[in-house]
Amino acid sequence: MAETQTRIVIADDHPLVRGALSQALCAAIPAEIAETADLDGLMRELEANPDPDLVLLDLAMPGMRGLSGLLFLRAQHPAVPVAIVSANEDRGVIRSCLEAGALGFIPKTTPIETMRDAVRRVLAGEVWVPADVDLAAPADQETADIVRRLASLTPQQARVLMMLSEGLLNKQIAYELSVSEATVKAHVSAILTKLGVESRTQAVIAAGKIGGVTG
Repeated sequence: MAETQTRIVIADDHPLVRGALSQALCAAIPAEIAETADLDGLMRELEANPDPDLVLLDLAMPGMRGLSGLLFLRAQHPAVPVAIVSANEDRGVIRSCLEAGALGFIPKTTPIETMRDAVRRVLAGEVWVPADVDLAAPADQETADIVRRLASLTPQQARVLMMLSEGLLNKQIAYELSVSEATVKAHVSAILTKLGVESRTQAVIAAGKIGGVTG
């Protein structure tokens, strides 16, 4: 019987990065690789071809809004394994991504052979982070609390929060999501309650504390 081929989705807005990752992985792992350049493209790929073995996700590509995008993806597709591949190496960001459900965090500066090993380990169900990241160290409680609150949002609420972060008005969000403005207002009210804030601006600031990442 033929061995089932591993399916990996590379989601990054830089074509050179996607190409380099694809080439590096294919040289070491028998895999079928799909590429997307933004969050909407990733969601379409997962709708058309659900249950990939792994998504390699860039936090800074269009539509992501950092950790908010990861939380939205995890809420929509909780069974899909996700590893972050990012230019950001901030220890707080790494920890927040793992708390939000990522199985690994691979800096883009990681040597190719180490990156291949990291992907193999995540495919095997392990959690992978750089060797110098101590996951046993005490977490920042404020950040951990924000992550926990953000993780309580429904997929639609997470999407609305990302759109609020982009500066969209209620009627623009309603148009994008094909819902009524009243529905958007209800989502915003629920977001404020879950995040423990009083205004849209405060909600965006709270999400931005852990979502304002690059790379």
